[in-house]
Amino acid sequence: MALKKLVIFPFNGNGLEALDCLDSEKYDFIGFIDDDPQKTSEQYPIFSRNILDEYKELFVLAVPGSDASFRKRKEIINSLSISHNKFITAIHPNASIGKKARIGYNCLVMAGAVITSNAEVGNHVCILPNTVIHHDALINSYTLIGSNVVIAGGTTVGENCYIGSGSCIINGIHVGNTSLIGLGSNIIKHVSPNSKMVGNPARDLNVKVI
Repeated sequence: MALKKLVIFPFNGNGLEALDCLDSEKYDFIGFIDDDPQKTSEQYPIFSRNILDEYKELFVLAVPGSDASFRKRKEIINSLSISHNKFITAIHPNASIGKKARIGYNCLVMAGAVITSNAEVGNHVCILPNTVIHHDALINSYTLIGSNVVIAGGTTVGENCYIGSGSCIINGIHVGNTSLIGLGSNIIKHVSPNSKMVGNPARDLNVKVI
């Protein structure tokens, strides 16, 4: 069977780390796509988006976003204007995925990540190394999850969130859409949409303390 030709968008840290997660028996990595014409690499070709119009057979892994730009992930990924069946999901061979866990399309799951039991991960989600997502947890689409994060059972993380590395989220709570959880934060109660949570226990920096 012929290998599927793959490009990764954009040329960023997530994209470089994704290379270790690709199945070399399924994908032929062609290069990166990036909107910044100034970006260069001695190792990898970097193309403009025009390559998607020129070569319709290409598959895509889209992993944009950081703590500064995560709220624009949905807009950026959708602007590629490609069919959902052209996106792939890349799971590192050293990740552990429960038999009943569900993972959507255009997801990246890095080494050491554990998704247990019946946990569910939506579309366009990045999960960095050594993160654990427990039973009955739901991670909604377009969310970024850092490394060494623990998301306890029965917790729902909303759409387009950023969960910083080293943070822990207690069981059975809800993190609202487009919320930021800062590095090393401990979340012990429900989080309203658009919150900026930091600390132990975490508090919302958007709420002024009188």
